[in-house]
Amino acid sequence: MPVSITDIIRCLDEIAPFSMAESWDNVGLLVGNRNRIVDTIIVGLDPTNALLEEAIQQGADTVVTHHPAIFKPIPSINTADPAGKFLEKALSNQINILACHTNFDSAARGVNDALARLLGLQEIFPLVPSATHQLENAGMGRKGLYPSGLSRKEFIATLLEILELPSVQIAGRLPETIYAVALCGGSGSDFAEAAQQSGADVFISAEIKHNVARWAEESHFCVIDGTHYATEKPAVRVLAERLREYAQQQNWNLTIYETKTESHPFALVDKHSYTNQSNETGEVS
Repeated sequence: MPVSITDIIRCLDEIAPFSMAESWDNVGLLVGNRNRIVDTIIVGLDPTNALLEEAIQQGADTVVTHHPAIFKPIPSINTADPAGKFLEKALSNQINILACHTNFDSAARGVNDALARLLGLQEIFPLVPSATHQLENAGMGRKGLYPSGLSRKEFIATLLEILELPSVQIAGRLPETIYAVALCGGSGSDFAEAAQQSGADVFISAEIKHNVARWAEESHFCVIDGTHYATEKPAVRVLAERLREYAQQQNWNLTIYETKTESHPFALVDKHSYTNQSNETGEVS
């Protein structure tokens, strides 16, 4: 039986109800035709031209990303700009573009659950439970426990391994032993106080604001910036796996895979690497 975009929308709505998205968000079908038949889906974090090119090369007709390709109303489409080029390429190649953003942040088995489970936390529950949805474990952020505790060294080693980062930025003092961890994948600076009030020993998120870092420092609370990409990257695999699960249950003949080309947009540059690896244009190789 052919699978349409309408079927994929229904699937995503069951995985992470679109009604759970924040009012300012833009989720669901952003480019494409609800009646179009779907054969191959590629899942990524960001709607980039590189991801779209990967989809074209792999013969994918549908792209599902966490971050929306169209986030705010656009007065015009300049195809010389990356965003305009993306839309032009998607339309000319008849590639459907869907987004599963803050609804997937809040959903059970979504962005935050993925990170919490990879970190080995137990007794995981929402940091800020949803006030409008009664679905189990719906809400922003997560808090979980290490019942026996992790030493500072063990915790940082685990965190860097899971985030696949060489380092993280920390504001405030990291406790000698960590038992309770609060987290919010992506930009969660505004949840720092809720994390402290929850009794967490540390709060992991990204794009931590300067004033929040100062607040953590003076409140004797530890806030860790794990970067937006690294804290949300695990969700790509989870979303692809959940799409596969649903497709299998429905006996859909679909190819669903996660991007193999997407990588962190930031590179770590220090004095040594810049001095020894920069080329004549100043770019770091």
